[in-house]
This record gives sequence, C-alpha cells and structure tokens, in this order.
Amino acid sequence: MQNILRTQSEMKKVTADMEDRREATTRLRHAASSGVEEIRTMVGTTSGGLAEKHVEEAREQYGANTVTHGKKDSLFFRIGKAFINPFTAILFALAVVSVCTDIIWAEPEDANPITVIIIVSMVLISGILRFVQETRSGNAAEKLLAMIRVTTSVERLESGVKEIPLEEVVVGDLVHLAAGDMIPADMRIVFSKDLFISQSALTGESEPIEKVSTTADEACRTLTEYPNLAFMGSTVVSGIAQGIVIATGNDTMFGALAKSATGKASKTSFEQGVNSVSWLLIRFMLVMVPVVLFINGMTKGNWMEAVLFAVSIAVGLTPEMLPMIVTTCLAKGAVAMSKEKTIIKNLNSIQNLGSIDILCTDKTGTLTQDKIVLQHHFNINGEEDMRVLRHAFLNSYYQTGLKNLLDVAIIERMSFESERLPELRDLARKYTKVDEIPFDFERRRMSVVVQNGKTQMITKGAVEEMLAICSFAEYCGEVQQLTDDIRAMILRNVKHLNEQGMRAIAVAQKTNPSTVGVFSIADESDMVLMGYLAFLDPPKESTAAAIQALATHGVETKILTGDNDHVTRYICRQVGIPVERILLGSDLEGMDEKALRKRVETVHVYAKLSPAQKTRVVAALRENGHSVGYMGDGINDAAAMKASDVGISVDSGVDIAKESADVILLEKDLMVLEKGIVEGRKTYANMIKYIKMTASSNFGNMFSVLIASAFLPFLPMMSIHLILLNLIYDLSCTAIPWDNVDAEFLKVPRKWDASNIGQFMLWIGPTSSVFDITTYALMYFIICPAVCGGLHFHQISDPASQRLFIATFQAGWFVESMWSQTLVIHMIRTSKIPFIQSRASLPVTLLTFSGIAVLTAIPFTTVGAAIGLAPLPRVFFAWLALTVLLYMVLVTIVKKVFIRRFGELL
Repeated sequence: MQNILRTQSEMKKVTADMEDRREATTRLRHAASSGVEEIRTMVGTTSGGLAEKHVEEAREQYGANTVTHGKKDSLFFRIGKAFINPFTAILFALAVVSVCTDIIWAEPEDANPITVIIIVSMVLISGILRFVQETRSGNAAEKLLAMIRVTTSVERLESGVKEIPLEEVVVGDLVHLAAGDMIPADMRIVFSKDLFISQSALTGESEPIEKVSTTADEACRTLTEYPNLAFMGSTVVSGIAQGIVIATGNDTMFGALAKSATGKASKTSFEQGVNSVSWLLIRFMLVMVPVVLFINGMTKGNWMEAVLFAVSIAVGLTPEMLPMIVTTCLAKGAVAMSKEKTIIKNLNSIQNLGSIDILCTDKTGTLTQDKIVLQHHFNINGEEDMRVLRHAFLNSYYQTGLKNLLDVAIIERMSFESERLPELRDLARKYTKVDEIPFDFERRRMSVVVQNGKTQMITKGAVEEMLAICSFAEYCGEVQQLTDDIRAMILRNVKHLNEQGMRAIAVAQKTNPSTVGVFSIADESDMVLMGYLAFLDPPKESTAAAIQALATHGVETKILTGDNDHVTRYICRQVGIPVERILLGSDLEGMDEKALRKRVETVHVYAKLSPAQKTRVVAALRENGHSVGYMGDGINDAAAMKASDVGISVDSGVDIAKESADVILLEKDLMVLEKGIVEGRKTYANMIKYIKMTASSNFGNMFSVLIASAFLPFLPMMSIHLILLNLIYDLSCTAIPWDNVDAEFLKVPRKWDASNIGQFMLWIGPTSSVFDITTYALMYFIICPAVCGGLHFHQISDPASQRLFIATFQAGWFVESMWSQTLVIHMIRTSKIPFIQSRASLPVTLLTFSGIAVLTAIPFTTVGAAIGLAPLPRVFFAWLALTVLLYMVLVTIVKKVFIRRFGELL
C-alpha cells in the first residue's frame, strides 16, 4: 500500500512538472511571435526591468532558477550504496556459509558464532567508514562548488544594471548579455547587435547561431529554431544583447533535458582503472580458494574444516576496504586543495591534475600582474596626443560587450587626466551613443558610434587588423593617404614598443559612416588611423620561481597567447621561458597535423593564436602522449580547455571558461597551481599504495597457505585466526590516506596505471612467503617440539599434547603473519629504506604498531585461549626479530631490482 501511495505521489509530481513545462513552452512560443510591449505585459515587467517588489512574486509563481539534476540520493539509498559492492557481497556470502558450517550444521557443543560475528563486523566497519567518508566527500564537494560564483548582468527598475547570481534570476528580469556570458534562463531577445550564440549543449550544433530581436513571422517546429529565443545552457560567442526572461529552472529547455537524462554517467578512466583492479583481486580469490579447499580436503580428510578454512582464506583475500580508501583519498585531497585556493569540481579530477606533464597557459595575468597600465597615447608621429586618448576613452566607455583590462586601463587614465585638465571632465556626457559593433576574436577590434553634432565611428583593436581597414592616417597634422611608408613607420614604432614589453593597439575614426541605425562590420572600412596606445603589464615577481617549481615537478610550461610575438617574447624572456623558437598562428595555419605534432615538442611559446589554433596545439600534444592541463579565463580559452586532460580556470574568469573547467583557482597564480598538482600526486600515491599493498600481501599469503596446506598434517591457522588477523590488518590500513609521500615521488607526473600490478604481486608477494615458510620450519621443527618435551608432531599420540603443538604452531604463524603483513605497509609505501630514509605519517605509524601490539598479545590472553592459541616461549621472539630483520633486507633488495627492471615501485 505504501509503495502504491508513493507511486501515486511521484506520478502527481511528474504530471505537475509536465504541465509547468507545457505552460513554459507556450509562453516561449507566444513571446517569440509577440512584440516587446506585449511580452512585458505578459510577464509583468517594464522597459527598465522588473520592480524589486515583484521579484519574489515571480519566483513564487514561476519557480526558482535552479535545475534539478536528477533526484538527490536519500539517506537510506546512500547507506545501501556504501554497503553494496562486490567486496561486501562476497563477505556476506561467506558469512552465510559460515552460519551454516559453524552454527546450523555444527554439533550443539561445537557451535561457535565468533567467525560470523567478525565477518559481519568487517562488513559493518567497511560500510560505515565508506558511508562516513562519502558523506564527508559529498559535503566537501558541495561546499567547494558553492565557492564558485557564476553571475549575470540584470537590469531592475530601482537599482539599474547589476550583477546577481544565476539562481536569483526570475521570470520578467531584463538580462544584459555580452561575449563570454552564459544564458541564465530561457529568454526572448529584445535587443541584439551582432549576437552569435553557441547552442551546442542543447542541439549539438558546432557552429554559433545568429540571434536577432525581431518578432518571428511564422511558427517554428522546435523552440531552438526561433531566431529571437535564447536558452539556458547556451553561451554568447560574440555580440551584445538584452533579453526578457520567460522561463526559469526546471521549466527551461535545459531543465527538461536534465530531468530526462536519467542514465548513469559514464565512468572515467580513473574509475574504470579502480574497478579493473577490484575485479582482478576478486578473480584471483575466486580461482585460488577452490584450490585451497581441494588440497586441504584431500590431504586432511576433514571437508567441513577445509570449507571453514577456505571461507577464511576468501575473507582474507577480499580487499573490502578499497572503496573506502579510494573515497577517503579523494575527499582528503579535495579539502587539502581547497586550503591551497584550488577548487575541484569533480573529485576524480584530482588524480588527473597530478598527472599533467605539460601546462598550457595564456600570458596575461598568469605570467604578468594582470594590472595593465596605459603608458602612452601616441599619434602617428610618435608624440603624446590627448585627442587619441579622448577617442579611445569614448570607445571604451560606451562599449557594452566584452570589457577587458585594456578598457579599464583607458578609463582609469582618462579619470587621472581629467583631474589635471578640466576640459576633459564629463567628456562622456557631451556625446550620445548611437550604436556599437562588438568585439570578436576573428576581427580583433570593436567599434562604437557616437554623436556630438556629427556622427562618428570610433574603432580600436589589434594594430595589423586596424591597418587592414584604414585607408587614411592623421599624419603631421593633416589627413593623408595611408601609404606604405607610413604603414612601415607605424609597424616599426609598434615593434619598438613591443620589444620593451608593451602591448600596442591602434585607434581610428570615421565621420558620418552610414545611415543611423544600420551600422555593421562593413562600415569598418576606409577609416582614418589616429594613433596607438601602449600598455604595460609587467611580469609577476613570483612567476619565474613558479615556472621553475613546475619544472622541478616535471611540468613543462608552454605559452599559448593571442598577443603578438614581440611582447610575448619580452615577457617570456623575463620569466625564464625559452624563446628561441616561437610559433605564430600564421605559421600554424599552413601545417598539417603530422608536422604540428613534431613542432609542438620543441616550441614553448605560441603567439597570435586564434581559439581554434589553441585547441589544435593542445590536441597535438595529447596525440603525442602528453597529459595536458590548459589554464585560461576567457571565452577564447573554453574550446582548448575542453580539449585538454584538465581544464583549469580562475574564479574571475568568464562564465563559459568556469563551466568548461575541471579545476578552478581562486587566484590566477602558477604557484597556487603547482601546490594543487602536488596534492593531486599525493592523492594518487596513497591510493596506489593501498592497492599494491593489498595485491602483494594477498598473493604472498595465498602462496604461503598453499604450501602449508600441501605439506602440514594440520591447518597452519584456524579460520577464526585468519579472519581476526584480516580485521586488525584492515583497521591498520584506514590511516593510509593521511600518509606522507616521498618528495622524489611528487616530482614526476603520475598517470593512473594499474598495468604492472600483476608483476608487482609476483615479485613482492613471495618475499613474505619466504619467511612464512621459514616460520613454518622454525615452529614445526624447533619451537613446538621444545614446548612439547622434545617430541615432534608425528611422535605425539596424546591428543592434549597434539592440541598444544598445533596451538603453539598456529600462534607463531599468527603473530609472524601480522608482523610481516604490517611491515609490508612500511616497506611498500616508499622506494627508500623505511624508518631511516622515509618515515610514515604519525597516524599510519600509530595504527600499524598498535595493530601489531594487540595481535602479538592475543595468544597470552583468555581471548587467545578461547580461539585455540597457546602462549609463545620467549625464544620465539628472538627468532621473530631475526625473521623481521631478514625480511626487511630481502624486501629492500627485491624493491631495488623491481625498480631497476620496471622503472618505478608505485
């Protein structure tokens, strides 16, 4: 009945959601075919935006601007997920078998639930720890993502234009859009200028679509075909616009797609790698356990005892802590990186960040201080000219598109000059803006049209592109034809500025360009070149040290910039980046992919690149086998970030850059990134430690058990002993995510690679088996006979003496196994000599040695007696000390040989 009610409730919610979506679709179609005033009336807004008092009403009526990405997992689902995995399933099956053999089928006086209790305890410990760590991981991820703020520009009636978080947008809001913005909701465009939008996230179309503000004359089959509608999830490629919000949140087209996408996300290569290791260990266990069962059943004759022993072997070979260890490592890494001002959007990206061996980055703000200052405003003669600054100011002040640091520097310089020169004050008020042609990365310029008695187009942009649209120049006080000599002189002057580390842009104007209201890119022709501006963005003091630190950690820095080669060369030389070879966008354009793949290996600096060319360079590096990180903050970086292994943006970047990124830095500083890379490698190191420790330890134990089963007349350890040993060892491993990592390991990029786990098992595992076998011999031929009056096992006929012999033998291997298995943690965690050249962290040291102490004491307690163990003589510990010392020596030798043969230990 409860399920029926729940289903009915869910159906009602689905029906309500569908009704809301249909209503939103109807509103959008109506808005597309209606005039602006009718739209304003429909959503209750004005030409100056929504009134603040109506904001909450709109949110109540139409819903919040948040998209539900599937249903949030309930508490019970998350608990179930923590406990349901292949490892706990195996343990549960083994517990059922143990219930049958130890309780149901056993004689009443022999029934013993201890094995079942320990297996259930192991399941509970593994599941609870995983649940706690995944909850902490999820909470950490949510907190980190909350630190990333994506805003949009909204005009409201009382407050005018202001930036607000995307989720605060409501139906009726008037949104201002510019290049690099994300569309915050579904909206009707009411004003546009050269507006091109990428709808690839919704439609899969790779080419940007032009959007206009005119009313649609006829109905379209789909909403995305309407030329005056823009949708949440799309991005502005170029141009400017204003739009009225018609639908928000789940009512948007993006919201509908998100709700319908109920399939599971595809697994990353990292997740696939962890899963492959898990199943490798499970398959190994499933193959070997029947072998142990058969050998013990055939040689000992007691099949019930053989089944119990096989069950305990299966428990020992099951790495039930692996999911918890991986989750804890990732969560700890994300939190540690947030303290280093590095935000991880996806926890699996931590390992990817640690794997990069090439970092591609822009120059501005990364190598430089990102505090651009206007140094000079020259006319063509190379003289400071206030008229050039005035025109540049009008262009920067009135443009509403992608306002960058150059515009800010121009406006700040004019503010400074106006304090000195009264005639410059209130310059903007003397002009009226008529129109503008926004900036884009193909033209590399932008224009505004202003009136002050006459209509004038003012254009500024990259020098080469400006020269291409100018036919005249203001030279020696008069307008002259732009001759080749004047052009050459300008280029020489600009090159001289570039070589001093200054960036130059040109300023041009044109009087009465065309009929008012129909200005376009075509009007950017036959212009009059006035002069050029020189900006200085000096290198950061920390840049050279940061690049050196990255190089020390195996990361090569390559500069990919749209700036010219002279400025780029100057800045790179200052910070220690090789500039002997610079590849320009024009050179790259004519290269095929094979030639480019060869050149990218030797070139460190790329200048005058378009966004598409940046993407080609990144793709070529990846094709060559490099793991590439791309750091950018502009719309021209988004495609290259998506093409890289790890996209890195900054919190101040444009919306689309932050959306494309896997990692977001709260400071645009290479030193911050270097710390993030190191933390990523620490996370990887501690995960691979546990995997290799578990694999080698399990293989060694298995090898020892096979030998003991074949040659001993009794079981080397009871099932309860093996299960208890495994429980204490697993608890010792829970501190591994907090372990130290050798500095040498952190200096090399680390890709996820589990391919040599098989070789590692075969080489390292048997080293412990060598000393298990010597312990068998010691106990069987020396220690146990001494305890039993000098008699060997085959000479003893008294059942009590036989039990003492077996109990002493099993206690000896019980203790020796814990020592060797725990020392594996310290031996494998480093390629150096443990305790001397490399020390584990305090939590790892305390837990492992506490485990050794507890387990060593058990044979001397009533608990030990209850589970069939006998106290060990003092002489055993002298032999144990020698065994442990020789074991450490042998593992050290094998490690060195393994590293020499396979290149690395972990």
